[in-house]
Amino acid sequence: MDFLPFTRPSIDDATIAAVGEVLRSGWITTGPNCQRLEAELSAFCGGRPVRLVSSATASLEMALQIAGVGPGDEVVTCPLSWIATANVIMKVGATPVFVDADPATRNIDLDRLEAAITPRTRAVIPVDLAGLPVDRERLYAIAGRHGLRVVEDAAQSMGANWRGAPIGQTGDLVSFSFHANKNMTCGEGGCLVLNNEEEARLFEKLRLQGVTRFPDGTMDVDVLGGKANMTDIAAAIGLGQLKSLDAFNARRRELARLYFQHFDRELGCELPPQDFEQSNWHMFQPLLPLSRMAISRGEFIARMKEQGIGVGVHYPAMHLFTLFREQGYAAGRYPAAEDIGARTVTLPLFPAMRDEDVLRVCQAVSQTLRPVLS
Repeated sequence: MDFLPFTRPSIDDATIAAVGEVLRSGWITTGPNCQRLEAELSAFCGGRPVRLVSSATASLEMALQIAGVGPGDEVVTCPLSWIATANVIMKVGATPVFVDADPATRNIDLDRLEAAITPRTRAVIPVDLAGLPVDRERLYAIAGRHGLRVVEDAAQSMGANWRGAPIGQTGDLVSFSFHANKNMTCGEGGCLVLNNEEEARLFEKLRLQGVTRFPDGTMDVDVLGGKANMTDIAAAIGLGQLKSLDAFNARRRELARLYFQHFDRELGCELPPQDFEQSNWHMFQPLLPLSRMAISRGEFIARMKEQGIGVGVHYPAMHLFTLFREQGYAAGRYPAAEDIGARTVTLPLFPAMRDEDVLRVCQAVSQTLRPVLS
């Protein structure tokens, strides 16, 4: 029986051919394909400026720089995310301030957000976990009352929407990821949706050594930049992926519905929020009933692998990592994030899956858990 990974990108023959054309062209770094992809992403985001970068991590860091965040500032986010969300805050010299997760949505608990805001707070980074959007209306109302910039970590929510408005068409600074496991991939890469051309120009300088080039061949550097431009090879993949994004996400929603239909509810697993209107279903993540299990999560993952099924973990609560423990964070401080992070598993979900693959996964989960439940 073939191994079923928890995710796998769908790359069609036309995209593979397009990559070959880039390689044959001799122009493989940032070039015309990047320009085309930026234009198509801008149209996707309602005409807003969009600029590509080599990773969503880089786009988040540069977004904070554009927002004027630096040493002495605080940025509020949720500990239930990939570590990059907090790393970029520290990279610009600011301090991450965590707010617990909402047990219902698994996103940042907006009921607790204002209590975390201090005079040093400059921005908030909400995370759309598994592609389920944070409540944009409440979030921006809070940010507006306190004069905060919002850097949306929409790494997982490409193609999702908030009350009909696609993520990226509204809001402040919006970061998307095109990592290999995302709903739309460039192999690696990301982009930032900006508010105006002035921000876009600054972003262009930050992603490539702060350089401004002039028609006469001279150049200037007036900001400290880095090296995070996307290649035309990656952009060629992204152009093909963007054409299929709606179909990819529609299929993900179909597969998620099948999971809800066939998942064994007697196991006591807590299933994710059942949102088929707004979420792009980047991941399907039940929470294991660990207190009733005679095996650990690690053993569950190993036993699923023995049955030919890959299972991931997205994500441990990051404040429990050594980096943050050394800053004074300890277990028990964010109980909802800790509980979700300890019990979550990511089951296979990607567009090329067949209906019968979902049934196979559900059966394997039942066969693994039923004998070990008390």
